[in-house]
Amino acid sequence: MTTTAAIRKSLRTYYAPGRAAALDAFHARFLAPGELGFDVGAHVGDRTASFRRLGARAVAVEPQPRLARLLRLLFFRDPGVVRVAALVGAEPGEAVLRLNTANPTVATASEEFVAAAEGAAGWEGQVWDTELRLPVTTLDALAAEHGRPDFVKIDVEGYEAVALAGLSFAPRSLSFEFTTIQRDVAAQCLDRLRSLGYRAFNACLGEAMQFAHAAPVEATAMAAWIASLPHEANSGDIYASLDPARLRT
Repeated sequence: MTTTAAIRKSLRTYYAPGRAAALDAFHARFLAPGELGFDVGAHVGDRTASFRRLGARAVAVEPQPRLARLLRLLFFRDPGVVRVAALVGAEPGEAVLRLNTANPTVATASEEFVAAAEGAAGWEGQVWDTELRLPVTTLDALAAEHGRPDFVKIDVEGYEAVALAGLSFAPRSLSFEFTTIQRDVAAQCLDRLRSLGYRAFNACLGEAMQFAHAAPVEATAMAAWIASLPHEANSGDIYASLDPARLRT
């Protein structure tokens, strides 16, 4: 599959009829009109679009050049969206982004992610065939420039713990993606969030936008839950909040 065809597939998937309403209903627990959301790993911008429909401002961070151009086409007329074409890491500088031209959703700056995917069930045929050296910013630097966010979504394919290392404060709510091929990265993220003061966590599997736990759990229980998942669960998102009520079903 070509990159163009893969992006078109993502647009069909993430802008499928009915998905916007479900996404907005879920994000409404984290963002209100006038608040600020960071969409780190914005991809085709469906989360950014949801933040805007809720009346929140958005900072959309996407390093892949083809996807950054798409975000410019989608949001260039919207003054409530700031677009940042960079990686998010532990400190400012540069890093190498590994591109999978047939599947842009799994571009990564993590060599460990590529190694973990090799030979893993469900990841057959994935090839990271292009490398780009790109600028790196941090969550702290983004907050200093654009304001402290009320909600941060991080989806950066195995680079989540590195991104969180560049965060020194606790937004009201935050999410990060995890995969069953790198459960250790999820554990590192949970440890980092606990050090920032988070005590309440919940999770969604895949793109379900439905919490797996009726009430929030603490970090140790969440780590045990991730460890217990079957490999076939593949991926999901962990949510943390300073306001535990936001994490109840």
